[in-house]
This record gives sequence, structure tokens and C-alpha cells, in this order.
Amino acid sequence: MSYDENNVFAKIMRGELPSEQVYEDDMTLALMDIMPRSDGHVLVIPKGPARNMLDATPEQLDACIRTVQKLSHAVMKAFDADGVTLTQANEAAGGQEVFHLHFHVLPRHEGVPLRRPASEMAKPEELKANADRIRAALAG
Repeated sequence: MSYDENNVFAKIMRGELPSEQVYEDDMTLALMDIMPRSDGHVLVIPKGPARNMLDATPEQLDACIRTVQKLSHAVMKAFDADGVTLTQANEAAGGQEVFHLHFHVLPRHEGVPLRRPASEMAKPEELKANADRIRAALAG
């Protein structure tokens, strides 16, 4: 399958759709998930086209996992989390819904279940407040 230049993440990177971004470097972008499964749920994406990890370059994967690790530390600190859950799906049969490589970073608290996927859209002010906490944690 070919890369769809009109997927939601491609549109975000082109500035066609709004997002609450928390981190950016030369190769990756981290932004708040608009339907968070936990407070502080962040997505990490490569800036270049990559449908999923099956067609991503080794450089894209390396950059993404480095950013995933950085954001994992930040969300743990920002939300005083007990742990972090990472998810990443490939192809429809694997659960992928948006066909641009992305990693979910979810701060977790002991005994608190995740919200159902795509169950509730967060208010923009909630996303901004959570993003501010993560940006503060990244700043040290």
C-alpha cells in the first residue's frame, strides 16, 4: 500500500489541522491525543512519510523510539505516574486506523484502567493544560 498524503497526521504537519504539540526535533513530532485513554496520552510520529513500522526507514524508527523514551520520562514525571504503556499498531488487521506511523505513550497509575479507545474527545483547554505539564517536565 502507498502512503496517503491526506491522513490526519500529514495534515497536522502541513498546518491544515490544529494540534497541541509538546515536542519537536528534526525527525519527530509529539502531540496530545485528542481522545486520550489517560491524562497525558501523547502520540509520537515521524515527520516524514511512513505508513507504519513495516515501511519506515531504520532512521525514522530510531528517531521515533528515542522520542518515545524522552516523552515516556516526561509523562511519568508530569503526571506522577507509576508506569507507562506504549502501543503501536500496523495495518488494519493489527488495529491501525490512521496510516501514518505513530506510537501512543500513556502514563499509567496503579489500579486505574485506561479509558476505552476513541470514547471521548478531550476539551482543548484540558489538552493544553496537560501539554503544559509535559512541556514543563521536558524543560526540567
